[in-house]
Amino acid sequence: MVAMHAPLFFSLACLLAAAVDAKVTIYGMFGQTTANPDALRTGTASLQPTTSFVTVPGPPHYTELAAYNPIYMEPPAIPNPPPANQFAIGVPTSAQLMNGLSIPQSGSFFGFSIEMSVANQLIGTNASELHVPFLNLMNIVAERAGAVHIRVGGNTQETAFMVDSLPGGKILAKDKEDASNPTATPVLAITPGLLYMLGNVSSLVNIKWYLGIPFNDTANWRFQIAEQGEAILGDNLLGFQAANEPDLYGPHGHRPSTYGPYDFFGEYALLTQAYEADPNVPIKNNLIAPSVSGTWPPELIWNTGFVEAYSQYLTSLAVERYPTDNCAVIYPNPNNPPHDPIQEQTQYLTHQAGINIAAQYRNSTMLAQTWGKPFLMFETNTASCGGFPGISDTFTSALWGVDYGLQLANSNFTGALFHFGGQNVSYNPFTAAPTNESAFHQWTVGPLFYSSIFVAEALGKTNTSQVKDLFPNNGNDQTPAYAIYENGNLARMALINYMTDPSGANDYTATIYVGGSGFNEPNGVPASVKVKYLLAPSTSEKDNVTWAGQTLGGRFEVDGIWKGTEDVKTVQCDQTQNMCQVTVPAPGAALVFFSDAAQQAIDPSTTQTFPTTYLTKTVNTVSIDPSVLATSNGQNGKARLQQLGGTSQGGSSGAMHAAGIVPGLATLALVLAGMGTVLRLSW
Repeated sequence: MVAMHAPLFFSLACLLAAAVDAKVTIYGMFGQTTANPDALRTGTASLQPTTSFVTVPGPPHYTELAAYNPIYMEPPAIPNPPPANQFAIGVPTSAQLMNGLSIPQSGSFFGFSIEMSVANQLIGTNASELHVPFLNLMNIVAERAGAVHIRVGGNTQETAFMVDSLPGGKILAKDKEDASNPTATPVLAITPGLLYMLGNVSSLVNIKWYLGIPFNDTANWRFQIAEQGEAILGDNLLGFQAANEPDLYGPHGHRPSTYGPYDFFGEYALLTQAYEADPNVPIKNNLIAPSVSGTWPPELIWNTGFVEAYSQYLTSLAVERYPTDNCAVIYPNPNNPPHDPIQEQTQYLTHQAGINIAAQYRNSTMLAQTWGKPFLMFETNTASCGGFPGISDTFTSALWGVDYGLQLANSNFTGALFHFGGQNVSYNPFTAAPTNESAFHQWTVGPLFYSSIFVAEALGKTNTSQVKDLFPNNGNDQTPAYAIYENGNLARMALINYMTDPSGANDYTATIYVGGSGFNEPNGVPASVKVKYLLAPSTSEKDNVTWAGQTLGGRFEVDGIWKGTEDVKTVQCDQTQNMCQVTVPAPGAALVFFSDAAQQAIDPSTTQTFPTTYLTKTVNTVSIDPSVLATSNGQNGKARLQQLGGTSQGGSSGAMHAAGIVPGLATLALVLAGMGTVLRLSW
């Protein structure tokens, strides 16, 4: 029998509010906020309402919650000499004529990783109260990508254990008194309510989940998360990560300092033996490993025979990697001096940033294909230990995220999960309002979230997209571009401009030629192309970011609903000359659609949003009738076991099996429509 979800109830206040006006939305009451320039220079920053953009030179100083840091750094100067602002790009129409294309990619490539200990901040208070902004933001991506893949795990999975219940109906509790490593990871108690919460979310938005299971006690394996996860999440479960960054176990004091790849190999043997013997885990080929962080190159794991030994248990191979770290600020270490964000800034505003990471794994992605396994970047972001203020929370991260995501796709990764922490980090794609301010503040979206929307639209929903790094403009690292082929033909092109120049002098125009005699095929330029722009006034901007003319709002203003009118540009092409000219502002990124079908395939015809139509301390939560969700989680583990296929790339598997028709969803749609769901026919 399919497992039942925990009950969800609509309050009378919610029903009455929705009945009065289904389209009323409460926004942040303070408007867009930046910081007072004089206060910034003295390090006593306080938020002041303003409409002007503030840029402050010098090192940033701010002592409040990092997610809301109001300090802006000066954007880097234009390179001297600057790159050419007029250049040509030639591509064939047919994918068969383009060398070096990636493997077929999914629109869900750009996913998210949520630290298990903050799941209740982002996803929901418990299984009965889900956070509306989270649902809306994830639905934006899901409608374009087809689905969203989210991992709930991280350092806190290693010390997690499951209990039947916690005081006050909580779904998790942290014991920081027993935190024992340099990342101050708390021991974490969770209840099945956490998993029911994830299942309830999946009944509303097409989200699939990765879960982390503990690897800290090899004498007493704790598989309760796997047992309950299979039973509760069913087809909405993608797999279990067993071992998170094992190459840091020694340095962090979780294993002897001599702990190495062969020690890990031996412990994985113990894990798989216990996993095989557990009758409450029906699916056995759904583990994800080795998830090394870069201290051990993955080749050290491959050389132990790890994949050959444990292939029958592995659904995917994975690594984790950040370009650098900001750990010295939190954990001073003479061997790891602090990084200056001003000096680091330029390292993110270059095409080489993504290449430097992806190049280290090209051998592994090739091996993964020979082994028939997907290869995931299971946790990443701008910098470990929370990112850098002035980089991770600015438009710099949005452009970097687009380039990095597409570079990983180009390099035959099969997915990348961008990590969230709590409110004391800079790199969150979005952040909930502090609990004591949730009655009058809404959420804050980081510029990196816009990268996920861009990449979702670039790759589309067909699962046939292939990516090619074009290295235009003589390979200049300020002006990268990617071609995306879908169903064997050119569909889209991504163009990026890393420079900041409000004068327009460093905007560039790419002249795109498609097909023609150079490729021994007919001219392929259409009469016109559609273009969507990802824009901000500066790479240092934090709030004023737009995608196709719309924004999700500034800090404390976000409910997950687009604001403004969508503006998709139409560029007329010269079919006689077989060329289209597309201009990319400095800074900005453009997504070019070479046919109406290529755009319509990713644009939602209607947008379902979840209402926040009343102002109380639960303004950011939604509840649903329990009868609707009773059987809405898809097939359970035993049912899925009967439909197992192969584990090779492109084949079916237990962890990735498509769900059938979900009972109750038709009723759910009607319930939501009657309770204030806004169907926006155009935007």
